[in-house]
Amino acid sequence: MVRVRLAPSPTGTLHIGTARTAVFNWLYAKSQNGVFLLRIEDTDKERSKPEFTQNILEGLQWLGIDWAEDPVIQSERVGQHRDAIQTLLDKGLAYRCYANESELATMRDAQKASNQPPRYDNRHRHLTAEQEAAFQAEGRDAVIRFRINDDAEIHWNDLVRGTMRWRGGDLGGDMVVARRAPADQIGDPLYNLVVVVDDAAMAITHVIRGEDHIANTAKQLLLYEALALPAPTFAHAPLILNADGKKLSKRDGVTSINEFRSMGYTAEAIANYMTLLGWSVPEGMEERFSLKEAADQFSFDRVNKAGARFDWDKLNWLNAQVLHGWSSEQLLEVLRPMWIKNGWSVPNNNGWNLELCELLGPSLTLLNDGVEQASPFFECPALEDDGIKQLQSEGAKAAIGHLIDALQAERWTGTDLDQAKTLLGDAAKAAGVKKGVVMKSLRAALLGRLQGPDLLTTWSLLAKIGNDLPRLQRCLS
Repeated sequence: MVRVRLAPSPTGTLHIGTARTAVFNWLYAKSQNGVFLLRIEDTDKERSKPEFTQNILEGLQWLGIDWAEDPVIQSERVGQHRDAIQTLLDKGLAYRCYANESELATMRDAQKASNQPPRYDNRHRHLTAEQEAAFQAEGRDAVIRFRINDDAEIHWNDLVRGTMRWRGGDLGGDMVVARRAPADQIGDPLYNLVVVVDDAAMAITHVIRGEDHIANTAKQLLLYEALALPAPTFAHAPLILNADGKKLSKRDGVTSINEFRSMGYTAEAIANYMTLLGWSVPEGMEERFSLKEAADQFSFDRVNKAGARFDWDKLNWLNAQVLHGWSSEQLLEVLRPMWIKNGWSVPNNNGWNLELCELLGPSLTLLNDGVEQASPFFECPALEDDGIKQLQSEGAKAAIGHLIDALQAERWTGTDLDQAKTLLGDAAKAAGVKKGVVMKSLRAALLGRLQGPDLLTTWSLLAKIGNDLPRLQRCLS
């Protein structure tokens, strides 16, 4: 059975790159009738925080990503990691390195001065017992390094990139697998070692991650071999790039799933768009789809090698398509709490609220637009420049005055649209202006500007809660 995993570090909120990796893993698992698992890599003690773990879990659930088993907590497995390191030491495949930071800095400076790539020169690979004892007598602690043969040939068949080949000499020298500690101890195990041990323990069959891990894969394959563990199949997805073709980062603004959510993007649109960041839909398939629909079609032969550029226009289009497909009931369920949170007194009239959602729905791109566009229905809007200009035009105030008189004499409750049309026609005739002047002036009075949703529906909604007449009256003051 296919078993894949997402292994985020809880050192920050759920990033869009991590979320896209989760989507690809989940889609592949579902396409193969396999399972998607979760591992929290919290071994960075200083930066890992429980609130970040919670954020990651909630973000994945919001996107519709579920997992098959309880999440594995990496920090709870440190004993198994140290056992693996001890195995490498016992086999002579790892050793203690006593080089201090000053010596390593001198080594790197010399390499830089001679235009050599930075790498550890393996200086402590063959220390004698006497040399080790001398370093220990100086009070030096030691890291533990895994031996990497420069002549080693590493290759694997990547599901995205095909055959990959690396030489041991390209990996920067012998690899640190445990942090500095006294010579009789094993320090904190490091990423490449613990990932191998944990993936093997979880029986992971496929590791799907970003292309920035390709060098790590070469190192990890050497560790799988050294520990006699079965290696998974690897797939390295393209990175998400900004408009300049560089890796998307916090400097580009919004990168957290939390931020996208707070801006008013829907889970459906975000999940849909992340699938398109690196995956090409098969011929005949629409670009607007659910995760389940994508899982039915997902395969790595349609995952691109080139980086995927983030396109805000495409994401906005997808989000608008999602919202335009929602019913008024769905919109109300989300928008009503947002209206209340904004401090508005929302009518306890579900019919009125649904009418407002039906009016606003077709023009929404983001959910937050449903707050901005609903504002004039809950708060009397200020008159904007185009509204003021319209109300100062010839015959405008006379028409508004006639409307006010008619409404006071024969109150319109907002239910009979034919009555509203008659009121507009009568006001135009009484003021001696065209009906269009009355309609523009009414829109300016109600909304403060000349742009907005359907006028008669807007007037109807405001009339039903008694907010139309006061707005007309202020225009004559």
